[in-house]
Amino acid sequence: MAEVERHWFRRYLNGETPEPADRYWSDAFPDGDFDLVDDADPVAGTAAWQEDVACTRATIEGVSLDTAAKRPWRGNEMTLRWILFHLVDEYTRHNGHADLLRERIDGTIGE
Repeated sequence: MAEVERHWFRRYLNGETPEPADRYWSDAFPDGDFDLVDDADPVAGTAAWQEDVACTRATIEGVSLDTAAKRPWRGNEMTLRWILFHLVDEYTRHNGHADLLRERIDGTIGE
């Protein structure tokens, strides 16, 4: 989710190229965020996510929801409102994936 935060708010909304441009994947390893996990550090990953969330909060503070993103996505203009709704979808989807994995580990099924 750290990649998702920086991708939508820094790259699209602000038009930046953050450094590092991508934390967990590269042209050489386009699925690195899923495949290169043997050396993954959950503490460092959480810290990266918290850093990107803090950057997002600072970026959007006081910004109108109707503000257009500086970069189009797939040829479409977006607003901050669209990006925020999209992020709700992203977080929901990824949390659902994590819940499915947890159910496979401990067998507990929620409501």
